[in-house]
Amino acid sequence: MDGVDNSPRRCGFGMPGCRWGRRGMGGRGMGGGEMMRAGRMLAQGDLKLIALALIAEQPRHGYDIIKMIEEKTAGFYAPSPGVVYPTLTFLEETGHVIAQPEGAKKLYVATDDGLEHLAANRALANAVFDRLAAFGEMMRQQNGDSGTEGNDLPPLLRAALDNLREVAIRQIVKDPDNEAELVAILARAAGELRKT
Repeated sequence: MDGVDNSPRRCGFGMPGCRWGRRGMGGRGMGGGEMMRAGRMLAQGDLKLIALALIAEQPRHGYDIIKMIEEKTAGFYAPSPGVVYPTLTFLEETGHVIAQPEGAKKLYVATDDGLEHLAANRALANAVFDRLAAFGEMMRQQNGDSGTEGNDLPPLLRAALDNLREVAIRQIVKDPDNEAELVAILARAAGELRKT
């Protein structure tokens, strides 16, 4: 297994536990060709390297790494927390990052050893980032998406929707057993909006 739960219970747009990001169409029988290979997009060791590269840019939480990879693919792929957090633990055990407690979360910071390792492998890290960006662009073109989704919304509404999505993702990452409650809350909110 690649650490990705594609069951209908876990998969939905924007759910980091899914093979596909917010715009993806994962699952069996949907899509084909390149879409079906997205789960194999990161070769063994790639996630360790790009997680380290992202942390070297600035200290990050695990959720930030998931979000950054999703952004690099224009929303079409997001690694699951079940893959990202063990990767961060590995980087910590090898001395490439340190984890600093920050409330209930950990903030990961690159060490000198991690920066040296990244410098020695910078070309490979850049190639992985290029591959992620190319995949996102290819998927956007296949789906006829100009990349302007949501840009026609008023800025405050767009910001509110982005905030709602981020909070929902944080909550499901924090407590996956809370999924039914989160869905009920979002369904009530949608019902209220329909009344206006």
